[in-house]
Amino acid sequence: MCYPYMRESISTVDFEIRTDSLTTRIGLAASLTKDISVVYNDLLYLCDMGYNLNGSVRGRIGITQEDLNRLSTMYDFYRDHVKESIQTFVLPQGTTAACVLHTCRSEAKKSVRALHKVSTEQKIPKILFDYTHLLANVFFVIAVYVNKLHDVEEIPHISICYDVTPM
Repeated sequence: MCYPYMRESISTVDFEIRTDSLTTRIGLAASLTKDISVVYNDLLYLCDMGYNLNGSVRGRIGITQEDLNRLSTMYDFYRDHVKESIQTFVLPQGTTAACVLHTCRSEAKKSVRALHKVSTEQKIPKILFDYTHLLANVFFVIAVYVNKLHDVEEIPHISICYDVTPM
């Protein structure tokens, strides 16, 4: 078998598969950002943390308050560089690296959803939800940062479905 727990019916398996997918996409994003050392190094760190998140439901919790704080600091760093570009929703476009980072953002949101499903079957520490939610936001601001470094303008999305005020 490609994965020893594949035949289990519990949602833990789906969370582990989802976070594995997230982690592989973080690695892909890292491979596309070798020319931006701060992003590359942050993504390699997040790749490692993706596997820590992955095992935190079945095994020992691999996410600490220090990890959450570091992720929050990372978010603040990138947000401070792109705050003028993230006042509204933007299309997931731009450089290939930014597009892959938007995919990571989406994968992180899917991981939150899978974690929610697991929480209907067993108790999940709040820090795992906090970390995974923040992780999605981090990928968003890194994607916008990468576009900014490559002089790619963000394209706002104006929803016709929702009344949305700027963020």
